[in-house]
Amino acid sequence: MKTLVKKFEKFLIGEKYASRHTISAYLNDLIQFEIFLKETGHACINSQIQIEQVDRLTVRSFMSQLYERSHSGASMGRKLYTLRSFFNFLCREGDIKTNIIKTIPIPKKTNKLPSYLSVDEVFRLLALPKPDSFVGTRDKAIFEVFYDTGIRISELVGLSLSDLKIEQLTIKVLGKGKKERLLPLGKKTTKTIKSYLKFRTEHIKNKRLTTSPSGLFLNKRGQTISTRGVRKIMDQYIKSNNFPKNISPHSLRHTFATHMLEAGADLRAIQEMLGHASLSTTQKYTHLTVDRLIETYDKAHPRARTKPRISGHSPTVVIK
Repeated sequence: MKTLVKKFEKFLIGEKYASRHTISAYLNDLIQFEIFLKETGHACINSQIQIEQVDRLTVRSFMSQLYERSHSGASMGRKLYTLRSFFNFLCREGDIKTNIIKTIPIPKKTNKLPSYLSVDEVFRLLALPKPDSFVGTRDKAIFEVFYDTGIRISELVGLSLSDLKIEQLTIKVLGKGKKERLLPLGKKTTKTIKSYLKFRTEHIKNKRLTTSPSGLFLNKRGQTISTRGVRKIMDQYIKSNNFPKNISPHSLRHTFATHMLEAGADLRAIQEMLGHASLSTTQKYTHLTVDRLIETYDKAHPRARTKPRISGHSPTVVIK
């Protein structure tokens, strides 16, 4: 099975142009499935996995094990989708005849709404980095770009100097599937980036690097910053400044989309800016804003706040 997985990995890289994160997730799911087969003996002969002998019962048993180990519907669905993609590839390559996994329904998942910041909260976050040093201007520029464009963290760390079109107030982003899109930058964000670029130049000189780093955003060593580095930076600001615990770089992407929608932006325009292949992916933000409207209604409307008197008299409005 390891040989087949290796072929699948090359396919993901060379043909699907999948991101490192996606490839890592797929491979981890397939490793977990391989461990399950060896532990249970499904589709095995003399401890050797016979991939053509994987049937519906095998896959359902795998799903049952995941359920017993408290995996969410979303997690189980993703693993089943991984297997479906893997077996589709094996069919294409002639390693198996049919993809039996296509007939297995994906488990239902709860529509978990993404975390996001209010306008006041995001403005407070943007004001935290001090723009008087390399680190301060870099952090501020990172937060500004996240909130101004709604890009993914993988897209942000993949930005280079050549992607930046300062005079045109735009930035070129390489998204999933190697798809490029051009995103507008606000004047405040552009001003912050210009300030950061001056500190960036000095930072490179001070580090006396033999080669110039390709990334737009650099770490303290003068190298292109990693996704882990960006998460660490944001965690420091979030934890030390009384923000919600579940806020992450991806939350700023959700914040961007939510605030744009609430301000009246067209859903298809938001889809284009986020780089979503399907409009249905973008539509989750409409649910988010509807929930917010309902919450506002429940708090503010007199009929929603009506409570009966303890004495049993007619209901009255409780003013808080």
